Amino acid sequence: MPSALPEGEPAPADGSLPASAVSGVGSRPFGIYVHVPFCATRCGYCDFNTYTPGELGSSASPESWLEGLRRELDLAASVLGSPPPASTVFVGGGTPSLLGASGLTDVLDAISQSFGLAPGAEVTTESNPESTSPEFFAGIRSAGYTRVSLGMQSAARHVLAVLDRKHTPGRALDAAREARAAGFAHVNLDLIYGTPGERPSDLADSLDTVLESGADHVSAYALIVEDGTGLARRIRRGDLPMPDDDVLASSYELVDSTLSGAGFSWYEVSNWATSPEAQCRHNVLYWKGADWWGFGPGAHSHVGGVRFWNVKHPARYSSLLAEGKSPAAGREVLSDEDRRVERVLLELRLAAGLPIDVLDSAGREEAKQAIADGLLEPFDDRCVLTDRGRLLADAVVRRLLP
Repeated sequence: MPSALPEGEPAPADGSLPASAVSGVGSRPFGIYVHVPFCATRCGYCDFNTYTPGELGSSASPESWLEGLRRELDLAASVLGSPPPASTVFVGGGTPSLLGASGLTDVLDAISQSFGLAPGAEVTTESNPESTSPEFFAGIRSAGYTRVSLGMQSAARHVLAVLDRKHTPGRALDAAREARAAGFAHVNLDLIYGTPGERPSDLADSLDTVLESGADHVSAYALIVEDGTGLARRIRRGDLPMPDDDVLASSYELVDSTLSGAGFSWYEVSNWATSPEAQCRHNVLYWKGADWWGFGPGAHSHVGGVRFWNVKHPARYSSLLAEGKSPAAGREVLSDEDRRVERVLLELRLAAGLPIDVLDSAGREEAKQAIADGLLEPFDDRCVLTDRGRLLADAVVRRLLP
């Protein structure tokens, strides 16, 4: 989830939401996101709301975080009145696997007690390959997790070094196999492309490793240099070059062609799956503007057109909840136009495309021109990106929102 806080109004101390937001809860898919803010070390490219032991000191711990999580779950259930069972759960971070199988079991047990899980719920946890084992995967599978997302990033040692990733190149492959052996039908591997010093052959080797792993889902993202990160400082000093847009485009084309040739299909610009069942239902819930409650420090939520976000520091998060207060730092009530704009921003990225009637008259005229420019497929009732359009998705969105 995003770590930067948007502008908005103060959130009520009791966590209450407008009646209009709560009234439709349960009629739409409802997801739960849990943010685990702990990492063993900080990766140079990461600007997520995460903390190493040295940064936290004694101010917060996994135990105090878990107690805060239980309290926030109970608070959210009370705010919603009749809390719907979660159709999806996604435990992210940070490094959730640092909690171990027992800690992640406690997380899912707490969710089950406050909300419950819908039949067939998708339950995902992110994991760092280096903090997993066959016993870890067996434990979380037994607890009820159905899907694992592994932060592979690259199979090239020198690329991992630039990213400050600590796992060895082959560990992600082993971890994916261990997850499959433990009974996980759905395993995702995350890739980052465009890292300074990455050669086409490095990316090709990483993709070969993905295919060898048996994973049924791949998320592949262009490296973004975020202000304030170690990577940004190294580039500013001239130690590393800024990622090149043409290289990023070529890398994306290599990812897409390799995965497509191996039976994967793109369903969102940066995500590929071997079947509809392998798609990440939780992320689809985001992209389609459904409801989710984000729990944990810095987590963001969306319920019935209201966005709200928690305080970022784990110690402050836990202390507010211990006082019986909501950890929400602020919120934004979206207007109809806000929600329309978000639909264009998010749904256009999906292979299913965007309904043409979401666009205003000026946007429809721009869509016709985008077809002529080879960025959108000819449409009857939906705007769908072409292969070239996917490379320029953000620019297409800007055109459709004149």
